[in-house]
Amino acid sequence: MSLTEVLNRICDVDMEVAARTQRRLDRLTKPQGSLGRLEQLAVQYCAITSEGKPAVPRGRVYTFAADHGVVDEGVSAYPRDVTAQMVLNFLRGGAGVNVLARHAGVEVRVVDIGVAHDFGSVAGLINRKLLMGTRNMVQGEAMDRRIVEEALEIGIALASEAVKEDVTLIGTGEMGIGNTTASAAITAVITGASVEQVTGLGTGIDELGRTRKISVIERALARHEPNADDPIDVLAKIGGLEIAGMAGLMLGAAAARIPVVLDGFIAGAAALIARGLQPRSVQYMIASHRSVERGHRLVLETLGLEPLFDLDLRLGEGTGACLGMSLVQAAVKVLTEMATFSEAGVSERNQ
Repeated sequence: MSLTEVLNRICDVDMEVAARTQRRLDRLTKPQGSLGRLEQLAVQYCAITSEGKPAVPRGRVYTFAADHGVVDEGVSAYPRDVTAQMVLNFLRGGAGVNVLARHAGVEVRVVDIGVAHDFGSVAGLINRKLLMGTRNMVQGEAMDRRIVEEALEIGIALASEAVKEDVTLIGTGEMGIGNTTASAAITAVITGASVEQVTGLGTGIDELGRTRKISVIERALARHEPNADDPIDVLAKIGGLEIAGMAGLMLGAAAARIPVVLDGFIAGAAALIARGLQPRSVQYMIASHRSVERGHRLVLETLGLEPLFDLDLRLGEGTGACLGMSLVQAAVKVLTEMATFSEAGVSERNQ
């Protein structure tokens, strides 16, 4: 399915089902509203899927991996090689996202969309490589518009495959040394905030490193002047392949009425891109957590999303999404497994 077809297919969530779901929640054996955000999550899940009494969702996290040429400017505490090394770690099941996915009972799929390494044939790796990393955004545009569109459509295609495999809850994850630099640049352009306001410490640089990172982003933005009203232009000039892939995944999931649980700051930048392409896509997003990355709070405010928790996470990979997906599953179980007052023979509240 093409990008244009997907954008046209995304519709508003089902508010009639949402109202029916709320009525059932209000009849369950508990004071009304006493399960708080879990009840809101159940309503949102049903409104998205248009199912009144859904099965517990089968979850899958897609971790997109890609490299960034801007790493040459000294914006990261880690060398570029770490991206490829961590991809192999994901495939061995040894990373944070693997641990939390096992805890939540969800699957992890690793997608090479632009790692600057030739993996050859590696079991379990989804090879969708478009480039050996993006170009250095300070020296030139990160990539061509055509590549951005292909990356978006890779994400869309993966969402379509997930539907065929009966996945009913999708999480976003990423790996790419340098991607907080691209994400901060995207966030500054789309929100209109200053680069200083949205640029954090990423993988753990010091304050001097953050100052250098801010300067790098400001130079790239001054050179390219990305058009905030054209998300593809923004991605082409300063974005990352994994960010584009995640944005496409969000759009494809929304078109298929599948909820998407966002991870942290980089996923948030991708969500800003998805919203720019189709504002209704935000109705299908669930923010798992608020990252300690400086710009993430503003991203969530711009999207109008309230995170489920705040645990000072900043790892990425899809770690926060795994925990968020576990809460979505819990919310659906509350809706479908708790008895109503009449079913349990319990007296209701005095009128």
